[in-house]
Amino acid sequence: MHPFRSVLAAALVGLMALTLSPVASPASADHHNGAAPGPIHAGNTFGWYQHGVFRQEFIGPKPGYWKKSGRGIVRTQNGMLTLMTTRKGSVAATLDLPGHTYGRWEIRMRARRMDKTQGGKDYKVVTELVPAGSRDQHCGGRDIGVQNFTVGTNTVKSYVHTLPNSSYRGFHGRHLKNDRWHTYAVEVAEDHISWFVDAHVINTERRPEALDPVRRQLRFELRARDGATMHPARMQMDWMRYWTMRAPNERSIKAPPFELSSFPAAC
Repeated sequence: MHPFRSVLAAALVGLMALTLSPVASPASADHHNGAAPGPIHAGNTFGWYQHGVFRQEFIGPKPGYWKKSGRGIVRTQNGMLTLMTTRKGSVAATLDLPGHTYGRWEIRMRARRMDKTQGGKDYKVVTELVPAGSRDQHCGGRDIGVQNFTVGTNTVKSYVHTLPNSSYRGFHGRHLKNDRWHTYAVEVAEDHISWFVDAHVINTERRPEALDPVRRQLRFELRARDGATMHPARMQMDWMRYWTMRAPNERSIKAPPFELSSFPAAC
């Protein structure tokens, strides 16, 4: 064989071996354990996987501990937890398990408006940590907002509400329209709360007044305006994760604090 051809053949063999060899990383492990392919997320970027994870892939029938409330449909569809609205009222799915005071929660989700007719209002797409079980909901006064945006807009809000009526909140621009996937995460610790969008830490709040220790659980909601006719909407979660705080963050979570506002709806 010509020497040049021998060198070229050897290079091609090496390239094929490099391409086909598995790479051991949290991201690849996550995919092979059943998660849908997608962007790198906070769980593997910040090293939360070291001590186990509670995971939901939404393959097969909807587990009974996802409780529906309101008008509309909650079901699993093509490996996603799917919420579908009518033209009136809200629909929600709450994880009916004991919940946690501290830990990390992350989701991969998308949403879209399902029609283009005139005259209706757009739903809010909301993921929150709410007081678990039979604890007083205080009309949202102790909720932590993982993400909150109106269908058709490109600004996502995150927040923590504390009693009697405070709201620590932040806003982040993202392309959110019609089925754009994004990952959202929140880390709730004894001395801080941090929010993440697409594996980037966005805000870290450390003021003691914002740190409200209560056992919480995850809720997804398409939220209607009271009494309004709405444009039907769909919200889909590809997966969700929960980790404890046992694993230290492998990257800095330094980020700006929230702005302090009020939440007059608290009761």
